[in-house]
Amino acid sequence: MQKSSIKYILKLSIPIFFANLAVPMVGIIDTALMGNLGNLSYLSATSVAANLFSMIFWSFGFLRMGTVGMVSQANGRNDYSEILNIVIRNLLFVALISIIIILLQNLILNLSLKIFDLSETTRDLYEQYFRIRVYSAPGELTLYIITGLFVGLQKTKTSSFAVGFFSLLNILISIVLVAIFDLNIKGVAYGTLLSALITSSIFLFYTFFYLSKFTKIKIDFGQILNLNKIKDIFNINLNIFIRTILLTFSFLWFTYLGTQIGEDYVAANAILINLVFLSAFILDAYAFSTEGIVGYSLGRKDLNLFKNIVKNSFILSSVSGLIISIIYFFSYEQVINLMSDLEEIRKLSSSYAIWLIIFPLISSFCYQFDGIFIGASQTKELRNAMIFSVFSYLIISIFLTKLLFNNGIWISLCIFMILRALSLFYYLDKIYLKFKS
Repeated sequence: MQKSSIKYILKLSIPIFFANLAVPMVGIIDTALMGNLGNLSYLSATSVAANLFSMIFWSFGFLRMGTVGMVSQANGRNDYSEILNIVIRNLLFVALISIIIILLQNLILNLSLKIFDLSETTRDLYEQYFRIRVYSAPGELTLYIITGLFVGLQKTKTSSFAVGFFSLLNILISIVLVAIFDLNIKGVAYGTLLSALITSSIFLFYTFFYLSKFTKIKIDFGQILNLNKIKDIFNINLNIFIRTILLTFSFLWFTYLGTQIGEDYVAANAILINLVFLSAFILDAYAFSTEGIVGYSLGRKDLNLFKNIVKNSFILSSVSGLIISIIYFFSYEQVINLMSDLEEIRKLSSSYAIWLIIFPLISSFCYQFDGIFIGASQTKELRNAMIFSVFSYLIISIFLTKLLFNNGIWISLCIFMILRALSLFYYLDKIYLKFKS
């Protein structure tokens, strides 16, 4: 089976699809658990706190994305000793980042409370969630390394199983703690913390077991601390860090704009944005598969493989985006009703469902471009495209929110996705040049 064929992409993507489906289900289940407690403050606090941690942890998405690009290219050269070193180097980054986040938790909490305009009850619930979830940093960031490794090796069943196990365990623990032990918002926070630590421990052990089949497991500090390698990783990771923190900021900005209109809009948008994230994680399955094959094609210097994977991955992604939009068109009312028992929030969410319907198709193109550039380790271009897109989005959103209120918030987010795709398309020739070098 050709590595660039639609059939092969589907083979790699299907396990990622099911695993990615489980990820936003955590947010959806948490939203449903809090949305059915009969108090708007639970839903608002969970939405804002979860978005904050999405921003914090997604800001370190370079741990996964950088790992994919470097591992897939080393895989193309059959260099497993370097793959082991890449994993160990990035695990050291995880340890350092986690310590910094935990030590700075008071500063992060106080800063976030100054940014968000929350009622006193919502603030108290928000802080309860924050104080627990912050300790999940080592587990959640370690999972980035593990998934990046196996996506880079085109072993997507393993990476998908890790993500799916984490998500399903998270859902199970959260339901038990909320529904049975009546821990409310603390229950969903503990659900994420416990599932992250348990899953990362299990799969970290498996990671070294798997690599031991191809290379001797040893810590060679001369190689791990090689200044040239560290410099390359630093440059790749810094660019992805800037790109990712800007991306996560854009979704935090989306939540912030809602708080300027009212808490009922925050709650309604939280329901819709969780469904948007659901479609994003589904479509990201093709981007994840593309990352590993693109990096492999560069390691092999196989330009035809690269061209075919670009073409076929875009076909799959755009068609899937259209199908998701059609499904949302026919089912949005039923799904929204499941996520909240507050009638006013149900009606408000449904009144803006048009954006939920059109979003998957519009956004499918930028997700696929991300996969191509991550696999090629063209992180400078990813950074520059995101700077342009976010800067434009901020200006457009301020204007449209004042003019069209909540519709303006959603229109701005759609324009942001279009700008991401167009700006990366502008840089596509940069990757072609790497095959000639």
